[in-house]
Amino acid sequence: MKRVFFLLLSVMVLSACSREEKKVENDFPLHMKVGNFEGINQDGETFSFSKLKGKVWVADFMFTNCDTVCSPMTANMAELQRQLADEDVDAQLVSFSIDPENDQPGVLKEYASGVGADFSNWDLVTGYKQEFIESFANKSFMAAAAKMEGSNQFVHSTSFYLVDEKGIVVQKYEGVSEPPYEQIVNDIKSIQ
Repeated sequence: MKRVFFLLLSVMVLSACSREEKKVENDFPLHMKVGNFEGINQDGETFSFSKLKGKVWVADFMFTNCDTVCSPMTANMAELQRQLADEDVDAQLVSFSIDPENDQPGVLKEYASGVGADFSNWDLVTGYKQEFIESFANKSFMAAAAKMEGSNQFVHSTSFYLVDEKGIVVQKYEGVSEPPYEQIVNDIKSIQ
């Protein structure tokens, strides 16, 4: 009897120890692998998928001539950046322009500067072909991105996307109207 008791006690202690050491996996609803990309950022520097290797990042799609959702989305991304800084959470922010012909580096820099962007961890990316960004958004993020026929406007996703260190999109959030900043910050903390 004594032997059975010690055996059970040992099993409980060992299983408790192994639970504490094992990293808890999150139950995120998405699992989409981001494909390779290469462009230039707001400073005219090469920016590619390889620069994000090993980093947690939040992405969105926007364009500077947008007459609807892009201004609030960009302001909301700036607010997310401030909240991440307040919480001392290290994450990269990446805004992909879906209008690379118009959105040259200087245009992107001026646009984001208008909302107080800190470019130390926020890159606005352009410098690829229109066909590429439309396909990239669709395949990597399952997001729409297309020029509206007969217009200078584009159809695109209004979500913020959380991407883990392995380049997997794990979650998406409302980006225009009342983004869940606290949830985004906590989700980033949980996967770092």
